[in-house]
Amino acid sequence: MDNDNKLIAEFMDLRSTGMSIYKESEYKYHESWDWLMPVLIKIERIIVGEVTWISTYCDIEREYKRAVEWIKKYNDNPKHMTLQ
Repeated sequence: MDNDNKLIAEFMDLRSTGMSIYKESEYKYHESWDWLMPVLIKIERIIVGEVTWISTYCDIEREYKRAVEWIKKYNDNPKHMTLQ
């Protein structure tokens, strides 16, 4: 989980979000919608250029895992990404 939170933090470039004051051990992407929603919004903007998709699932663990998997694929091939 710590590595996945770090992956998300790098994707989000924490310096630009104002959350850079946190230590890696304090990242809360896996347990806080306040932390995870900006990630989901950024992914959506990359995919379609605007926010049109809002998760219908209220399961933060599921959405967290989904975001981590998407970011891993994006880091491997950013030009050919779609949300599945």
